[in-house]
Amino acid sequence: MPADRRILILGGTAEATRLAEQSRQDVAPQRLVLSLAGRTLAPDRPEGVETRIGGFGGAAGLADWLATERITHLVDATHPFAPGISRNAAAAAAAAGVARLTLHRPGWEETAGDRWQCVDCLGAARDALPEGARPFLALGRQHIAPFRHRADLRIALRMVDPPEDLPFAADVVLGKPGDRGSEIALFERLGVSHLVCRNSGGAASYAKIEAARLLGLPVILIDRPAPPPPPVVGSVEAALAWLAG
Repeated sequence: MPADRRILILGGTAEATRLAEQSRQDVAPQRLVLSLAGRTLAPDRPEGVETRIGGFGGAAGLADWLATERITHLVDATHPFAPGISRNAAAAAAAAGVARLTLHRPGWEETAGDRWQCVDCLGAARDALPEGARPFLALGRQHIAPFRHRADLRIALRMVDPPEDLPFAADVVLGKPGDRGSEIALFERLGVSHLVCRNSGGAASYAKIEAARLLGLPVILIDRPAPPPPPVVGSVEAALAWLAG
């Protein structure tokens, strides 16, 4: 395995964390940095992996950092709904002459029993809810503001960290997504009528989709933005092979 690699992984996803852990063991690069946006108070930090918290200052700032730190390989493993970061990563890698790969996990696909209504934005998701609905918003705190315009809704939502303030009244559940059984129990306890979420893909939060299916709940699903520029792979294993190649 090449030991002279200096790798930056743009993270914040379960796949990024797993890639960092496996790269440390299987690639053993000269340096490995996992960059996190810092949106949660206690982000997952893989043992033995250098982590960096916070932004770079756009594409130009990232390009400067790549050059200064002599990074040789950049893996963009950010959230599928972070297209701006992916564009910056592509531009920065090109400017700094750094090899780049995007790890873009596949989206969820509708299956028998699902009751999906796919929409293209948060506003459309808000407007798709019927009068007086009891939606569970699985969106993250940065994406709930549009729902303040629906005073008729009885909103429940989940957050990893306690909110400092909310733009509307809501029942807040603290913590990360659970397994299918715990998601079913949560939806039943809260009396949820609809699930509202983005088509994030991946296994880490799929249990809520399964729970909605088994309970017969409608899902208002926000479609993904345009995919990032190539080269793109869909799995940790493929990204690991690229790093080791």
